[in-house]
Amino acid sequence: MAESQQLWLIPALPLLGFLINSTVGRKMSKQFVSFIAIASVVASFLWVAKTLNALGALEQPHVEHYFTWIASGTFSVGFDFSVDRLTSIMLLVVTGIGSLIHIYATGYMAHEGGYYRFFAYLNLFMFFMLILVLAANFLLLFVGWEGVGLCSYLLIGFYFLEKSAGDAGKKAFIVNRIGDFGFSLAMFLVFINFGSLDFGTVFGKAATLQPEHSAGMITAICLLLLVGAAGKSAQIPLYVWLPDAMAGPTPVSALIHAATMVTAGVYMVCRSSSLFNNAPIAMETVAIVGTATAFFAATMGLAQNDIKKVFAYSTVSQLGYMFLGAGVGAYSAGIFHVVTHAFFKALLFLGAGSVIMACHHEQDMRWYGGLRKKIPVTFGTLCCAWVAIAGIPPFSGYHSKDAILLAAYEHARPLFWIGALTAAMTAFYVSRAMFLTFFGEYRGPNPNPDHGHGGHDGHAHGDDHAAHGHDVHAHKDHGHGHGHGHQEIKESPAVMTIPLVILALLSLGGGFLNIPDWLEPVLGSSHAEHDPTAVAVLYATFILGIGLAYVMYVLSPGLPDKLASTFKGLHTLIYNKYFVDEVYDVTIVHPITEGSRYFLWKGVDAGLIDGAVNGAGAVSRWIGGSLRHLQGGNIRSYATWVVAGAVFVVVAMSVWGGVR
Repeated sequence: MAESQQLWLIPALPLLGFLINSTVGRKMSKQFVSFIAIASVVASFLWVAKTLNALGALEQPHVEHYFTWIASGTFSVGFDFSVDRLTSIMLLVVTGIGSLIHIYATGYMAHEGGYYRFFAYLNLFMFFMLILVLAANFLLLFVGWEGVGLCSYLLIGFYFLEKSAGDAGKKAFIVNRIGDFGFSLAMFLVFINFGSLDFGTVFGKAATLQPEHSAGMITAICLLLLVGAAGKSAQIPLYVWLPDAMAGPTPVSALIHAATMVTAGVYMVCRSSSLFNNAPIAMETVAIVGTATAFFAATMGLAQNDIKKVFAYSTVSQLGYMFLGAGVGAYSAGIFHVVTHAFFKALLFLGAGSVIMACHHEQDMRWYGGLRKKIPVTFGTLCCAWVAIAGIPPFSGYHSKDAILLAAYEHARPLFWIGALTAAMTAFYVSRAMFLTFFGEYRGPNPNPDHGHGGHDGHAHGDDHAAHGHDVHAHKDHGHGHGHGHQEIKESPAVMTIPLVILALLSLGGGFLNIPDWLEPVLGSSHAEHDPTAVAVLYATFILGIGLAYVMYVLSPGLPDKLASTFKGLHTLIYNKYFVDEVYDVTIVHPITEGSRYFLWKGVDAGLIDGAVNGAGAVSRWIGGSLRHLQGGNIRSYATWVVAGAVFVVVAMSVWGGVR
């Protein structure tokens, strides 16, 4: 194979894994399915490493053209892949973190029905995500963009026998279609104004535009791109799908909704930096939306009790930081946070999955406690994610998040102060989760038989569960042990803890990766002055957040209930996530569903369309019923009608002739 045509193999390997597992996986052993799924992704990672090593410093983008996909007049779109320094970072993250999560998932999903189907979906997701990252034009990127949305829908709704999982999958799919509509409109405007969808052509022309002649058009394009990014990366007002997506298996949460797919919007904005640099209003909008999302989601994370929901709102909040970085022009700092966030948030989700398995699929942190002695490896690795996301130096989150906030300090002080307050809340809610889970005394099993559980993993649902009798493991402990006496809590198997250890090391040391300098030729510099006031504030955020959580959940564990009673209205508002979903249901969902039912279905479909069709049938039936009396079988009757008809014709012709 020619050295210049090597990129296609990166997505082709996971696609091959999908094709094998989806066609013959059901008839093969779990070991075979695991091998195919893991080997395809690890091979893709190794090929990425080999390719990047061969391409060297990537001073210029490396583009490979395979064939012309669409050609119409002067417009053409090629099936082209491109690699530059930004692409190289994303390729390593997607395939590297993806490989670890695939390995972890073989342990986590070991007792699940639909095992082959799960890994087929994961491999398909990897294929589309790599298409998204490698695409050399907007249209091919959009193919990957839509593909990861499809896989997200399939994986969120993996436990399809549960209504909550099906509803969450549909919610994610529909909300993302809203964002995708904005992205589609942006592509139309790009083609109309630049005559191409190729990145090199579009960004090259954008760099030479005069702002006074193009500001309105570029602003419109960038705002529409932001709509698409807001849907994919869960920004206000389209963030509502991501917390519900926790209904899917925990490895899905780690891979798709923390490390890869949800960062696609940030990647697309940074990839389009040449456009955004010519649209200051759009950039301000990106920064404001990101800051608002970061703060808003962090407040909701303060009061959640489901451990996965806490990390879900944390993900939304951290994505807001990434948008803040892009909005203030610190694109490379935003991508830096994409990388470090992939390390520590994947670790948080996978560690949460280890806790959930140890506690027999209980996800409510109020029934944890004292687990540090029972699952020490999980505890130790989660501590690494804890110090990273809290922003404690010199760990990874400190380097990337502070780079964004220091850039915001130079750009707009209000955004910095809101971001700093959000950082304090981040340290608080993660510390709260750690203290409730690992400190104090073990509070489970839950003595309350009416206690509800939402979004549990580990249910043996799948198309193989009942229909094929394949991989049916109903988990005898799925009752969560409530009222069943003591349950053994033990550490996860090595296939799950080894990825945790690797991610822990990356979470601790990932901040020392020189990513901003590596990306500077592509995205520009994001270095900001380390103002003493700003630095002191950022140090104070993690001290305040962790200290307050320690007081409330270790020293005075009754204090949170007292505060919740004192500020009952505020607590209710935050606990119920500001009732945003309920407002959406009342103002958007119900009017559409009820309008569809009564106007479109009963009015238009049943009333107008069916009425017209049924009416035509009734008229035809009446005419036919009347005319059938003419055929009674009586010859004298026929003769009479013939004579009557002849008389009618003669009279008609006479009248017609007289008139003429």
